Amino acid sequence: MGRDLLQIIDANLNRLREGLRVCEDIARFSAGEKDIARSLKTLRHGATNAILLSKKIPLGKLVQTRDTKNDRLKFIDFEKGKNVSMTDIFMSNIERAKESLRVLEECCKLVDAETSRKYRRLRFNAYDIEKKSIKKINPSTKAQGLC
Repeated sequence: MGRDLLQIIDANLNRLREGLRVCEDIARFSAGEKDIARSLKTLRHGATNAILLSKKIPLGKLVQTRDTKNDRLKFIDFEKGKNVSMTDIFMSNIERAKESLRVLEECCKLVDAETSRKYRRLRFNAYDIEKKSIKKINPSTKAQGLC
């Protein structure tokens, strides 16, 4: 298993967990949606456990390949509009999480088919959570203080 593959898996696992945590905290604290927050937490833990239970993709190796010092793209800034809401942040992060799940699913196919299937199931869980969230955490909630 090449270093580049391990770096891709590591970066996407981190991106996934971070994005889900942002969504989880918005659902919990800003929107008061405890059920959605709980679902996001379960998804985040499932993503971590998929790697922890893999015998072919050791977490320690992932961490060892991490090279933040030489990552030239780690601090790319982007401009957000002036009217960015918590809903916008939630939606950006759920998209980021889904994208990372897809990358993990595809990359894990190269070394561990079972782990790949776990990430595919988690990706479809993310779609379901997103659908439930749209109904409860949406632009109309700005009037209720979610901005």
